[in-house]
Amino acid sequence: MKTWSGKEVCSILSKHGFSNVRQKGSHVIMQKQTENSTITVPVPMHKEIKIGTLHSIIRQSQLSKQAFE
Repeated sequence: MKTWSGKEVCSILSKHGFSNVRQKGSHVIMQKQTENSTITVPVPMHKEIKIGTLHSIIRQSQLSKQAFE
């Protein structure tokens, strides 16, 4: 899997309906409204996001891994 920056991950999430709701320190909080709930995903704004952190973002966002390839 390719390494991504925080900015690139936020861009991918934005294309899938997430919006930037706030930033605290080096983390941007992205949210998406669904019919029954709100999906919230924190994204660290680092130059390179570690693979474990990226997998956690993918799991929390409920998107497929193909969206990040």
